[in-house]
Amino acid sequence: MGWNDKIIAEFRENNGKVGGRFEGAPMLLVTTAGRRTGKPHTTPVIHLHDGDHYLIFGANAGRDRHPDWYHNILAAAQVTVELGTAGGRVEPFAAQAVPLEGEERDRQWERQCAIDPAFRDYEKTSGRTIPVVAITVLDLAADPHRARMIAEQLTRLHGNLRAELAAARARLDEAGARPPAPDLLQQLRRHCLTYCFDLQMHHTREDGAFTAFERRFPGLAPTIARLREEHEAIEKLLARFETFLDRQDTGTAEIRAELERVVDDLEAHFVHEEEALLAATENA
Repeated sequence: MGWNDKIIAEFRENNGKVGGRFEGAPMLLVTTAGRRTGKPHTTPVIHLHDGDHYLIFGANAGRDRHPDWYHNILAAAQVTVELGTAGGRVEPFAAQAVPLEGEERDRQWERQCAIDPAFRDYEKTSGRTIPVVAITVLDLAADPHRARMIAEQLTRLHGNLRAELAAARARLDEAGARPPAPDLLQQLRRHCLTYCFDLQMHHTREDGAFTAFERRFPGLAPTIARLREEHEAIEKLLARFETFLDRQDTGTAEIRAELERVVDDLEAHFVHEEEALLAATENA
C-alpha cells in the first residue's frame, strides 16, 4: 500500500481525520478522471472551506510542476469529493471543480498562506503560480424534476456502457476468427481496460450522486446501500479483470471468456439500479 493509499484508508476509517504530519489539517478526498486513460484517481488534499466552496491548492509539495489532479480537472470539471460528516462517516458527493483566476485566486491564496505558512514555502520552492481550485458540491436531487432527469441520465449512461461492451465483444469475436497477433491483442486489452476505467469512473460519480438521492428520498436508503455494495463487488471484479489483462500469455479466446464472466453481473446491476432510481423519482 502506497503513502497516498494509507492516507485515504485512514481518512475513510476516521470520518475525515488523519494523524501524522497532517493531524488536525482540514482534508478532503477528490477523485478525478485521468485525462489520458479515464481511470479514476483519488487524491487526499488540504482544503480551505469558503462558504459554498471547498478550495484546494495545487502546491504538489513544492515540486516544479502542477499535480496530476489539476490537469485532470482542466480536462473534466466533474469530480467526486469525500468529506467527513456530522453523521460520523465519510460520504461522497458529486461536485464541480473550477480553477480560480486573477484577483480572486490571489486573495484566496493569501488566505491559505496566512493560515498555513508552509504553502508560501511551497510557492518559493516550486517557482510557479500555484493553482487554486474551487470545488462546489452539487445538490443533484433538490428538485424532483431534476432528480428524475438525473436518473434518466444514468440510464442513458448505462446504454452507452452496454454499447461499449457490445463493441468490445464484437472485436473479440472478429479477432478470434484470425490467428492472434501481438499488436491486435494489445489493442484489445487497451479497449477492455478503457471500458473498465469508464465503468469505474461512472460508479465513482454515481456514488457521489447517491448521497443527494439518499437525502432527498430517505426511503431509498436500503436500496442505495445495496447498490453501493454492488459497486464494491464490481470494483473487485474489474480489478481482477484488469490484472488478467496485464498477463502476456492470453489470447483472444481467453480474453473473451473472461469478459463474459463479468457481463451477467454488470447487466443485473444495471437493471436493478435503473429500476430502483427511476421508481423512486417517479413517485416523488
